Amino acid sequence: MSLTFRARIDGRQIHCAIGADRPLAAPVFCFSLMAAPKVVSGGALIRRVAGYAEVSLPDLLPGQLHEVVLEYANPDYAPRNRAWLPLGAYLRVGRDCLPLPPGAELGVRPGEAPAAPPLAPDRLPLVPQPTDWAPSGGVVEFATVAPVAGLEGVADLALRLGLAPLVGAGGRALAVSESADLPPDGYRLTIADGGLAVAVGGPAGLHYAGITLLTLRETCGGALPCGVITDRPRFGWRGQHLDCARHFFGVEFILRLLDVMALLKLNRFHWHFADDEAFRLEVETQPLLWQRTAFRGEGELVPGVFGGGIRAGGSYSRAAVARILARARALQIEVLPEIEVPAHSHAMIRAVPGLRDPGDNGEEVSVQGYMDNIVNPAMPATWDLLLPLAREVAGLFPLGMLHLGADEAPPGAWDGSPAVAALKAREGLATSEDVQGWMLARLAAALGEDGVRVAAWEEAAKGCQGGIGNGALLFSWTGQGPGVAAARRGHEVVMCPAQNVYFDLAHSGDPDDWGAAWAGFVSLERTVDWDPVPAGAEDIAPRVAGVQACLWGEVIVQDDQAEAMIAPRILGVATKSWEPKGRTGGAALRALAGVYGPLFDRIGWRRHRGA
Repeated sequence: MSLTFRARIDGRQIHCAIGADRPLAAPVFCFSLMAAPKVVSGGALIRRVAGYAEVSLPDLLPGQLHEVVLEYANPDYAPRNRAWLPLGAYLRVGRDCLPLPPGAELGVRPGEAPAAPPLAPDRLPLVPQPTDWAPSGGVVEFATVAPVAGLEGVADLALRLGLAPLVGAGGRALAVSESADLPPDGYRLTIADGGLAVAVGGPAGLHYAGITLLTLRETCGGALPCGVITDRPRFGWRGQHLDCARHFFGVEFILRLLDVMALLKLNRFHWHFADDEAFRLEVETQPLLWQRTAFRGEGELVPGVFGGGIRAGGSYSRAAVARILARARALQIEVLPEIEVPAHSHAMIRAVPGLRDPGDNGEEVSVQGYMDNIVNPAMPATWDLLLPLAREVAGLFPLGMLHLGADEAPPGAWDGSPAVAALKAREGLATSEDVQGWMLARLAAALGEDGVRVAAWEEAAKGCQGGIGNGALLFSWTGQGPGVAAARRGHEVVMCPAQNVYFDLAHSGDPDDWGAAWAGFVSLERTVDWDPVPAGAEDIAPRVAGVQACLWGEVIVQDDQAEAMIAPRILGVATKSWEPKGRTGGAALRALAGVYGPLFDRIGWRRHRGA
């Protein structure tokens, strides 16, 4: 059978043309949008779960296209580009499910990169730029370095990336020494005609010096500029987040992402494997959690939200976790796991009984359109699940830290719950923010008894008792304001403002681009046209732990589609998290992206070539 499906944007509307080469009786059009849809014409909405919808159609006749017109139900949403069209579309005809072809081209379109401006003569072709560079003139031909203990991770990285070996028996000698005036991750690399030498503050410093040698060999064509590079990171937290709940990324992709992070001296991988759509870690304390939610689609607990289609997903075994941790450890990267409570828990609630108050008659709706995505802290089953689950997950990761989530609790959460009303009276709580703060503080305190530090999104600071407390690390994502406020209350914060470092947002406003737009568009320049310590808030500098980019999976259908959402913008995050304040602005970063473009091509990592 041959099926036809085309979709296009017309103002606020989405026009879908559906056809088949044989008659189909009473088909149901199943698809997902970025948020809850409504049907304008051409069918009747019969089911909706968040952005997933099922629309009954009239009989389809051979060779005739039937048009369905959709809009986003929320009047504040209007389709901005191809990513806002239906994803994972299929027809259900009786008991059969028939996949429809994509309604439009998926992902960032390949194209020729515009000419990049030249790199300024005082800059090295290196991201991030070093703390200090003192050129001495001339170049040194360089291919390999003689074996040195401590460079094994960089040597293996070069081979995995498909680059020439970095370490070889006949390579140039590298004299290594320790220096008390350098931090553990700092180094001083001397490149001279007479040889190579590096002073380091610790093993991480030697590793980063090796990354610098490898990168300069590639970007300088094997002719290293002579001089002294003195380098140390501005921040200890230099992160990249990956949402594996909305889209299941294979282990091989995660390993490749770790390699790209390492090439840019990033050192924290924030692994988001739990959300409304799935809980993907194969835990022993509650196996039903991942067994029932790892896959979504037809006949599953969660339908094909966010492009899930007929069936999509997977789970991460302990062996997979071990592989990821081993790769990260070799690259000086730590892994932060996230379990995501109390909201964004639709899959958890569907899989495990007892997490909602049966007497709750509230009507809260999450921003993604879920009507039951927040667990109830007044239910004993909630604590029976969360306490052992949090301890098990935290115990799998050497970082000694667990991210609890805590973002986007729906307005009116728990207002209809008699059990929460009793909890409020007993604990002296007035609002839903107070309830969330109480819940998070209790969970954080329990983990603290095991020596586990908690992290959470910015909303965790809310509540009458000061929110989560317990020395939590908070991630400021809606902007930098909440991070500034949290830091002034004594929290350590990671700055990850969506307007600058959310890689699921489209690069530009071009309707032929790809990505979300709720916080605007994130061009390459925007990734560096801000400061993690905002002007006027210099007092918080000691409590800014670092910078992190986030890639959410709503618009990702295939693993490789993430690559051009990440690159070249990941260059900006590496820049902001490592370099001294104000070192590289947008124009200079654009020039560096031109230098790195061929390197991305050589290692086989797709990149956005236009915006």
